[in-house]
Amino acid sequence: MQLTHYNTYFKKQTFPIILVCDNVTNAPNIGSLFRIADAFGIDKLILCGEHIQFGRKMTKTSRATEKVVHYEISNSAPEVVETLKSKGFQIISLEITASSIPIHSVQFSKEKPIALVIGDENFGVSETILNLSNTIIHIDMFGQNSSMNVVQATNIALYEITKQLL
Repeated sequence: MQLTHYNTYFKKQTFPIILVCDNVTNAPNIGSLFRIADAFGIDKLILCGEHIQFGRKMTKTSRATEKVVHYEISNSAPEVVETLKSKGFQIISLEITASSIPIHSVQFSKEKPIALVIGDENFGVSETILNLSNTIIHIDMFGQNSSMNVVQATNIALYEITKQLL
């Protein structure tokens, strides 16, 4: 028998993770990020940028999770990251760089809360935030393309991080 939203056996849990979105502005992507923030028990979603708008496309994709996920909107991702860093968060950016580490080889610490930073659909995480990061992680890819959609990459990262924090 296929399970429904009403008879699943999943245990509700919240993880000490804040998902910081550096200029992710595409409405369906924002809706999907709400949905995965709920699915993975993320503590808070922070949408950063000057053109963050909720609309029909976002709410259709989010499937009402924007009503249950703690979130805030900020104009400046670097300010958010600096504030979280000063509060003791590990700043982990998801980006492919010359010094990034494959996510499967990282041991995520339970000692400090995590701020996972994801980047703009076209330009990724800003250089300013990469410089503020404690760790930069990437997902190994084996095809011709060197990147994937920000939502799919975030799904993979949150799966790996929460799996380790259980």
